[in-house]
Amino acid sequence: MSLRLQVNLIITAMLAIFASVLIGLQIDNTRRSVHEEVVGANVVATQLLSRMQWVYGSSGLAGMADLLKQVGRIRANEVELRDDQNALLYSSPPPVYKSGREAPRWYTAIVAPPLEPREISLPTGRIVLKADASRAVLDGWDDLGSMLWFVLTGFVVGNALVYALMGQILKPLHQVVQGLRHMALGDYNTRLSGLSGREGEQIGAAFNHMAQSVQESVEAKRLAKAATLALTENRELMQLIQNRIEQERGAIARELHDELGQQVTAIKSVGLAIARRAADTDPAIEHSARLVMSCADQIYDGMHRLISRLRPLALDQFDLRDALRDLLAESQLHHPELVFNVCLAEPLDELDDALATAIYRIIQEGVTNALRHGQAKCIDVKISTTVDRLQLELADNGSGQVSQFQTHGHFGLSGMRERAHALAGSFTLTQEQPSGVRIQVRLPLLKRDKNAKIESHAGR
Repeated sequence: MSLRLQVNLIITAMLAIFASVLIGLQIDNTRRSVHEEVVGANVVATQLLSRMQWVYGSSGLAGMADLLKQVGRIRANEVELRDDQNALLYSSPPPVYKSGREAPRWYTAIVAPPLEPREISLPTGRIVLKADASRAVLDGWDDLGSMLWFVLTGFVVGNALVYALMGQILKPLHQVVQGLRHMALGDYNTRLSGLSGREGEQIGAAFNHMAQSVQESVEAKRLAKAATLALTENRELMQLIQNRIEQERGAIARELHDELGQQVTAIKSVGLAIARRAADTDPAIEHSARLVMSCADQIYDGMHRLISRLRPLALDQFDLRDALRDLLAESQLHHPELVFNVCLAEPLDELDDALATAIYRIIQEGVTNALRHGQAKCIDVKISTTVDRLQLELADNGSGQVSQFQTHGHFGLSGMRERAHALAGSFTLTQEQPSGVRIQVRLPLLKRDKNAKIESHAGR
């Protein structure tokens, strides 16, 4: 049901109540008027006829009948003359005023006063006086009919006028509804203008402000969705790049280990052989050979350090647990004062290669930062697992501050974060008290396919 029809029905109900009150008041006034008129006329007629008994004394009932015929009808009364045998000698003529018409019985029952007939006794008969309110009631009925026509006309005209006015008043709402429908269809450029009245202007301004907000919100959501999609694609690309980098690092590390390592070993062996042969014959050649052997050792050590940075070969030969212990042992070898508290979950040998590499690199970068920026003396490393999650915690007691890692140029921290996010995980960096930094990484627990592992080992 439309608002226009609802308002019109309310106005109709109010008009109906008002009309009912008017009709009720009209009927009540008519009833009072009829009662006063009929009662008064009945009293006057009774007193008049009571004073006319002298006619009976001189002429008897016949003279009384002649007098009543001359008097005719007494207003609002019917007069009957009866003898002592109850025979009707005279009856008032029918009313001439509005003759032939009568008010409805239900209306007469409402407004006509219930008066008992009055009798005036005569020596040989009686006069019966009956109140007759039919004419007064008919006058009230005619007045009521005129008023009903007036009320009905006003009712119809008033409703039509209200309906037309409500159409004009609610016209801005129809424009608002149309605007909302356009917006529901995706036309967020919809704006309202030209609404009449102060309220219309306020509605238009509120609607336009809402439409602008919705348009900006939709645009922001679209941009956010595009940014999220781009971020997802970037993370996928980053993961692919990281995997490719790790593959290339592994290939370079293996080439260095297999090719350059053998060449360096061969150089050292040849230098050793030359030094032994020239030991007794040419001390200068022996010295030069041993310098070559020393350079070969330095090249070999540098190559191994470079290989460990390019690709943790321990991950190819052992599980993550052993690779991490090897990494931490090497760090402690270069920093004898450093203390490691290590707690590694069991088992870690079935982790996916990408997950194991990410954990290794995050711990490697975290330890490097703790030593380089915080001069830490104690580092806690903890790895725990649940059914579907792996949690890594790395905390140190160094002097590093979180704020200094959040400045531009700390690519190691960004790399750790990107590695975690690329695997759909989370990365948190918090300040420890009284000193130190804590890294918390949560990652989905991805396990390696055993068949793929077997094939990988078979390929190597």
